[in-house]
Amino acid sequence: MSNSSQKLTLVEKIGYSLGDLAANLVFQTLITYLAFFYTDIYGLKNNDASIIMLVVGLVAAFAFNPIVGALADRTKSKWGKFRPWILYTSVPLGVMALLAFSTPHFEYKGKVIYAAVTYSLLLMLYAANNLPYSALSGVITGDMAERNSISSIRFVAVMFAQFFVQVFMLPIIEFAGKGDKAAGIETVMTWLAIVGTVMLLITFFTTKERIVPTAEQESSLKQDLADLAKNKPWVIMLSLTVLVFITLAMKGGAYVYYFNNYVDPVALASFISPVLNTLSSVGINFFGSDPTSAGFGLFNAGGIIFMLVGIALSKKLADKYGKRDVFGIALFIATLFVLAFYLFKPTSVALMFGSQILHGFFYGITIPLLWAMIADVADYSEMKNNRRATAIIFSAMMVGLKGGLAIGGALVAWILGLYGYVNKESVEAGISIVQPESVTTGVKMLVSVYPSITFLIGAGLLFFYVINKNMELKIEKELSDRRKK
Repeated sequence: MSNSSQKLTLVEKIGYSLGDLAANLVFQTLITYLAFFYTDIYGLKNNDASIIMLVVGLVAAFAFNPIVGALADRTKSKWGKFRPWILYTSVPLGVMALLAFSTPHFEYKGKVIYAAVTYSLLLMLYAANNLPYSALSGVITGDMAERNSISSIRFVAVMFAQFFVQVFMLPIIEFAGKGDKAAGIETVMTWLAIVGTVMLLITFFTTKERIVPTAEQESSLKQDLADLAKNKPWVIMLSLTVLVFITLAMKGGAYVYYFNNYVDPVALASFISPVLNTLSSVGINFFGSDPTSAGFGLFNAGGIIFMLVGIALSKKLADKYGKRDVFGIALFIATLFVLAFYLFKPTSVALMFGSQILHGFFYGITIPLLWAMIADVADYSEMKNNRRATAIIFSAMMVGLKGGLAIGGALVAWILGLYGYVNKESVEAGISIVQPESVTTGVKMLVSVYPSITFLIGAGLLFFYVINKNMELKIEKELSDRRKK
């Protein structure tokens, strides 16, 4: 393997991180608004929305991602294995993100078909872009401290994307559409598509692949799959990723329903009014006069700001104690603050905001570590098998991400249906817009008990993950010695 300088410039680190910012403008929108878009803007029935999100998401996870991983590992070009994928998918991904959140005027059956087709194409392009992008972090450098640094900067960028989507996007949609959410979301997605495409192109032009497998390390797909089956850390990371993203999709997609159907608007307006007044006094009137929309944005803002603090601490903690131990402890504590939402009354707004902030801090510590641990698993596989198959190992992350997103998002729509949620299609058919009392219980469970289960199982899995701090050092030294030879 080529082992030129493994230290990266700040320009390359920032350039690489912009790719994740671009991807998360799409991904965070899917987590936060897809179920809401299908049921309350596009007018799909809860069960139909749930089936589309589940079936398409699982197909994307278990078909698109392994195929892309196998092809990317075998790509040969003057730009490397993974960078060409980022280049050629940047524009199509932006276009499809816009189409997936458009609302053409079809009959109901046509709406269902359009939603299924556009969501399928969006996830296919997302896999073709984001899996090679993720694998790129495993070949930019073999220095694990540099990888931790990349992960930290990268996920600061992720948090900026999340901050925009979860804090500002709903008010912008309402402003851009002048009350018409369908028109507003199309306008917003147009601009996100343009900005995201430019960022992906910057990633392509500012990065370099340094770890290049030698001809002796080339293997068949059959060998790669056999190596994966024997790679216990990979199996654990695949399972952990599925569980984490089920939780993120479930509670992330449920928060907009939580504020619309559970949180007391009078108590919310009273709590956030000092903040809004302060912002207004300095000329910031962005959140408007709707307390639910403003409260939703500020609630997410608090969590994301403290996620950034957690991300900032993540590298130092991981360098000292190892990724596995830091991840497990932080994830467990973060789960306790999710579970706390079960205890809150509709008027307990201060406790909701406080719990969200503390959850954001502890979960933020884990965010860079998940991806860095996948890169470590690729190194572990190379150490054991003397073959490097970076992209197919990173497909574990993407399979887990898409699978978790599909299951968690589908659960939001399905569970709300079980609790009797009245969607836009029912309202347009003449059914009362007043939600049954059972819906308040459903949305409370969706942001507390249900997502806590998968987080806790994920934390428990880390007891069986063998790459601790000592193993990290052993892997890094052995591979460094091999590459020098």
